[in-house]
Amino acid sequence: MQFPGRALKEALLCAQSEGRLTAGVYESAKIMTEDPDSVSFCVLAMDEQFQCDIALQIHFTLIQSFCFDNDISIVRVSDMQRLADIVGDKSEELEDAHCVLITNPADGSWEEPALEKLHLFCEESRRLNDWVPEISLPER
Repeated sequence: MQFPGRALKEALLCAQSEGRLTAGVYESAKIMTEDPDSVSFCVLAMDEQFQCDIALQIHFTLIQSFCFDNDISIVRVSDMQRLADIVGDKSEELEDAHCVLITNPADGSWEEPALEKLHLFCEESRRLNDWVPEISLPER
């Protein structure tokens, strides 16, 4: 896949406009626990806090394991602030963009080319034993 970062940005913006985006480690864990079949895609974002926060590292490990067990595509980004800029509401600060979930549409329709490209990218990565591939988000 040539531009996975661009596809990720498109998928995030589309999901946000449709109200299918959840941000936050605890909020994401709640949705994964209550309705794992509704989750389509997971993004984990690391920043300088990640290296020093053992609890966050444990949460990431648990989220990754849950995604693998439930066949949810997952990627990692290294710029949490850029992810927050994309998915955050400009009128308020997004406090926790360490984990962002995209859920399935409620009506069951599934016509989102960017997300389909990301699922294929994750499939290819798993075949190469890259279980949680890292994607660079495009600049504005």
